[in-house]
Amino acid sequence: MNYRKDFIPRNTAHSRRPGNAMNATTITIHNTGNASSSAANERAWLTNPSNTRTASFHIVVDEREALECIPLNENAWHAGDGSGAKSGNRTSIGIEICESGNYAKTLDNAAGLVAQMLKERGWGVDRLRRHYDWSGKVCPRLMYDGGKWTGWAEFKAKVSAKLNESKGSEKSVKKDVIVSVKVGGKKIGEGVVDDGVTYVPVRVVAEALGACVTWDGANNAVQIEKGAK
Repeated sequence: MNYRKDFIPRNTAHSRRPGNAMNATTITIHNTGNASSSAANERAWLTNPSNTRTASFHIVVDEREALECIPLNENAWHAGDGSGAKSGNRTSIGIEICESGNYAKTLDNAAGLVAQMLKERGWGVDRLRRHYDWSGKVCPRLMYDGGKWTGWAEFKAKVSAKLNESKGSEKSVKKDVIVSVKVGGKKIGEGVVDDGVTYVPVRVVAEALGACVTWDGANNAVQIEKGAK
């Protein structure tokens, strides 16, 4: 999915980009409420002269792309709960999920984007909010399911799976750290640090310390005898 920034101007009508500094603590999910609108359409709506609403959002996602319309360190008017210091409007990043086109693909794009944002911030899915959580509005409406919110639970599960997948992938490509092994200040070989555990060649170290190393094949054991030759 393509991600691009296309910020609306600071002087956009109806204070849609007020410019208040924000240190977000949550991410709020919305549906656009428009079955035929793309991410680009939603971005254009923010600066359309015929639009008289004081409402905005940070990011909008569709089946092809995600557009960041307001910097994530500024607030937007998306939560419907006023401008108090602890309001969703002043503490949460608002993400609009488009309803047009291939909605399953759009949801997958949104889940991947949200998982990446959580990972970057060291957050878990407990940091996710619905528009509903702030103001009681039935939004994201396509996740409502008659009040059961099964779609919301499924979305959070999808985000969680992608978050865990990215963590697992990151761990699998983690490179071992090579370290020098020294005895009495003299380098005798190299070891490897893997996940906090240091592995060294036992024979090289033992013999450098004057011990004898033998292999007990019957018991799959290494035997070290100090002072033996």
